[in-house]
Amino acid sequence: MKIFFLCAAMSVMTFGGCENRSTNMQTENKSETGVIQNMDNLQKATFGSGCFWCTEAIFENLNGVHSVVSGYAGGNVLNPTYEEVCTGTTGHAEVTQITYDPSVISYDELLEVFWKTHDPTTLNRQGNDVGPQYRSVIFYHNEEQKRLAEKYKSELDKSGAWDTPIVTEISPLTNYFPAENYHQDYYINNPNQGYCAFVIAPKLEKFKKVFKDKLKK
Repeated sequence: MKIFFLCAAMSVMTFGGCENRSTNMQTENKSETGVIQNMDNLQKATFGSGCFWCTEAIFENLNGVHSVVSGYAGGNVLNPTYEEVCTGTTGHAEVTQITYDPSVISYDELLEVFWKTHDPTTLNRQGNDVGPQYRSVIFYHNEEQKRLAEKYKSELDKSGAWDTPIVTEISPLTNYFPAENYHQDYYINNPNQGYCAFVIAPKLEKFKKVFKDKLKK
C-alpha cells in the first residue's frame, strides 16, 4: 500500500491553507464532464481528503465518473461560504461529491482511490492544509456505503499499510452544499496557479501512473 501513497509532496510544499489558495477566483462555471444518458443508473459518493481542488482533479479523470462537484459537508451552518469554512468553526469539511455509473466503476474502486491518494492517518490535516475542514472523511449516502467504508477501513488498519492508525471519519451525509462556482473545475481552469502547479499537478501525475487502467480514454 505504501508504494501507492501520493501525498508526500504536499508536506514539503510552501503552498497550503485558505489564504494561499484563495487566488484567481473569477473563473468559468462548472463544466460538464460527460453526457448522462440515464440518471436513474447513477449513484453518488462524497469524500473529504484535504483540499477539494486536489480531490476533484483526481476523481474527474476516472472512467465511469460523470461529474465531480466541490462542496462543503457535515457542518452546522447553512450555505456556508468558503471564507466561513476556512475559519474551521462551521464543522464542515471540504468535500467532493462524485456522480458515477456503478456498472463502470464500483464504490469499492472509488474507496480504493480515496484511500490511496491522501494520508488517512493525520487528524485534521493534509500536508500544509491544517484544520477540521481538511479532515479525512467519508460521508455515506446509504447503509451499503457505510458497510463497505467501515470494512475497508478495518482491513487497512489490520494490514499495517500505515504505521499509525487510520483516523478517517465515516458519517452519514449531512448539510452538503456545493462550493462557489470559482472552485469548480479549479485545476482545469487554473493550471498555472501556484497551488495547482506545485501541489496538484505532481500528485495528479502520480495518480495517473498508478491508476492508468481506470482512467477515461
